[in-house]
Amino acid sequence: MKITAVRSHRLGYQLPETLGYSQQMYDRRSAHLVEVSTDEGITGWGECFGPGPVAIANQTIVEQVIAPLIVGRNPMDREVLWHEVYNRLRDHGQKGMPLQALSGVDIALWDLAGKATGQSIATMLGGRFRESVPVYGYGMMLRPDTTDLPARFAEEAAAIEAAGFTATKMKIGLGVAQDIRLVEAVRGALRDETRLMVDANHAYHVTQAFAVGRALEQLGVYWFEEPVAPEDLDGYRELRAGLSVNIAGGEAEFTRWGWRALLEKRCVSIAQPEVCGLGGISEFMKVLTLCQTHMVPVVNHVWGSAVSVAANLQLLAAQPPLPGGLHPDEPMLEYDTTHNAFMTDLPLEGLGVTESVAATGRAAIPDRPGHGVVPDPEVLERYRLR
Repeated sequence: MKITAVRSHRLGYQLPETLGYSQQMYDRRSAHLVEVSTDEGITGWGECFGPGPVAIANQTIVEQVIAPLIVGRNPMDREVLWHEVYNRLRDHGQKGMPLQALSGVDIALWDLAGKATGQSIATMLGGRFRESVPVYGYGMMLRPDTTDLPARFAEEAAAIEAAGFTATKMKIGLGVAQDIRLVEAVRGALRDETRLMVDANHAYHVTQAFAVGRALEQLGVYWFEEPVAPEDLDGYRELRAGLSVNIAGGEAEFTRWGWRALLEKRCVSIAQPEVCGLGGISEFMKVLTLCQTHMVPVVNHVWGSAVSVAANLQLLAAQPPLPGGLHPDEPMLEYDTTHNAFMTDLPLEGLGVTESVAATGRAAIPDRPGHGVVPDPEVLERYRLR
């Protein structure tokens, strides 16, 4: 079997309302899928992290840089192809867009291999530790008009909880005092047993992050995500040492080499690797091993389409419990509850996450060849960006 083509699919549509986080507002949803085809008619699908204009750059890397290196090669040689591509790109970027592009290709190769062998990715990785996984509903995005945001966030949090999610995550980034009021409003709208996580998207410097973090401790928040810039490893370490709330991060880190420094400095108490960005499934498993070596639990960062969710469900199935025991604290699936047609409309056969959560509070993990999602060609055409 040989690879015959590698193609990018950039998708986008206008959202019904403007959403945002601490770094920007946006009014369009986008996704970047990668399709790898073979001479035996087997196709694999992957996804690249990186929205909007970033996806334009990533598409060029996928189709003009990576594709010429792997077309004509055996798609089952995933590890060989990964290292050959990485070595070729190393002088031009060990982080960022080259790795996002490589991630989408690598995920597609894993999906393709699963289809070729009739196995799920979890089975290829060594088996399933769990058949379902807890889910946290991600929502409560910032809006341009912040006047009624506490009440709006409280209402949205209650709705996420009522849909069956046993944990939820909100955005902050308006400033220390306003952010604390936002968290107070959301915490007050939830049951005590519902976990609440807070994501700053690196809005603060360390002094500000300590002020917010101390309030989060008092409010019983489960984790404080990306409190400072990803480059500020010393700041992360100070916050982890000085606060009792879990410090989470890592979505903006790449490859085993980047993660080594993050873990050796003991920067995070919860690791959030992004498989569609850090280098794909091949590299994710090496990062997972590093995290477990340092006894740091992993809760995958998930943002994108049903392809990303499907790949992450397979990784969550194959993730060993840490440290183990009869009742380990399980990893969770991050699930976007905002308007996302690439979650609901894209797959020919859906993942059933919201239905499973409503019934059991957990997401059932599919056992299909590959990651289990095949995009609907009509949906690809409908949302395609030219």
